[in-house]
Amino acid sequence: MGASLGTDDKKSVNVELNIVPFIDLMSCLTAFLLVTAAWSSLAQINIRPKGIARDSATIEKIDEDPRASILLQKDTIWVGISRINDFRQVSLGDEEAVWKKALRDLLDEHKKSTYFAEKTEIEIGAEDKVEYQIIISAMDTAIAAGFVDVGLADPASLSARPQL
Repeated sequence: MGASLGTDDKKSVNVELNIVPFIDLMSCLTAFLLVTAAWSSLAQINIRPKGIARDSATIEKIDEDPRASILLQKDTIWVGISRINDFRQVSLGDEEAVWKKALRDLLDEHKKSTYFAEKTEIEIGAEDKVEYQIIISAMDTAIAAGFVDVGLADPASLSARPQL
């Protein structure tokens, strides 16, 4: 019963509430809150949106410094540097460990260059039908190479995009 009324006097208005069901409900909700809070902090990807929006009416100032870009296609990864038009290709036809090592070696080479020794940002764009795991693996590889400021952009708005 939710409440019990005093029966000793007809004019008694004292009510004793049974709050045990409310406590049980709150303890269950607290447990669910703690579990979901732990999962939401574990399953996050820290990215910053990069590039120019296609509906953007403003024209941004052209950056004079070269920028690193990764274009993910269904069977190829292109790593490019803007202002220099240097594009390198990594094939996705191999198994994952092989292309991740090739991408890491290429990003390490760029990171050692004078252009990117102090820079930590890179932009990644993925075309349609690229698997989600490939995008995440490319982000992880870029972070491991020292490009910790990873930006996810529309493939058409990448700073360095090969002419295909």
